[in-house]
Amino acid sequence: MSEETNDETTGTVAVTHANQLRSAKFKELMRKKSTWAWLLGLSILGGILGALVSPVIGLVAFVVVFLIVLAVVFGIADNRAEDAFYDYYCQSHGLTRSESPAIAELTPLLRKGDKSNTDEVFTGQLIEGVEGDVVLYTYTEVHRDSDGDETETNYPFTLIHVEMPEIVQHMASLQVELSGFRFLDGLEDKFRGSLERVTLESEAFDKRFEVFVDKGQDPVWVRRLFSPSFIVWLAENPPKSFAFELENGHLVAYVSKHMDDTAGLERVTEVGAYVAARLLEEVAQSSPRAERELNQ
Repeated sequence: MSEETNDETTGTVAVTHANQLRSAKFKELMRKKSTWAWLLGLSILGGILGALVSPVIGLVAFVVVFLIVLAVVFGIADNRAEDAFYDYYCQSHGLTRSESPAIAELTPLLRKGDKSNTDEVFTGQLIEGVEGDVVLYTYTEVHRDSDGDETETNYPFTLIHVEMPEIVQHMASLQVELSGFRFLDGLEDKFRGSLERVTLESEAFDKRFEVFVDKGQDPVWVRRLFSPSFIVWLAENPPKSFAFELENGHLVAYVSKHMDDTAGLERVTEVGAYVAARLLEEVAQSSPRAERELNQ
């Protein structure tokens, strides 16, 4: 990426990571009189209250409060640096950053967990001919022990969402998941409801992915979609945690972890948009006109 920015914070250096401006933002905050007013004011107040017990406790309280407020200032700087990076990323990639990010429960991934949060949504042209969203998404599972105490586990993802209503007549549901324990396939299939497993003749692909479609899905269309070249690409190219799913015209392609650097966001966008383009390509080839040309 060769773009450069000339704002006063970044000079002429391209912003390529969310932490890149953290130091600059922290120094910027520490140069403000208001920051020091809060920092010293709260620390002195803590010291005075502690001194009511003893001078030593007063000194300790002053230091502890000072460090706590300093940590808060650093956290604010970190958030501002992250904001600056995402703003720059969107600007340099022709995307629009949502002020109120949200994504509906469109696919199985987006319905997981006890609660969820959409951290970021960047909307625009992902690649030529494919419009969609880049989303930082997290779902949370809440566990309760015998005493009723709660423990939360977060599962962050970076995903690509592309809406393609034209595919519904050809394929309503598709799940391409990371391969699990093969000896559990039979048991797992019993809990798939309306979905059934598709076996593709590729050992490399089979080691990496499992494919499920609606039981009424046209098998010929599935075979055409998973062409030999597409199977090879899926087996060899996407990131390790990459998977995708399609439901009612909504494609969600994802990797685990929030990407907070240019290379990571570009990589997820590239592979997600490639899958979208392949789906749309097969839809175009399945149009009545294309069908007539193929049969001539």
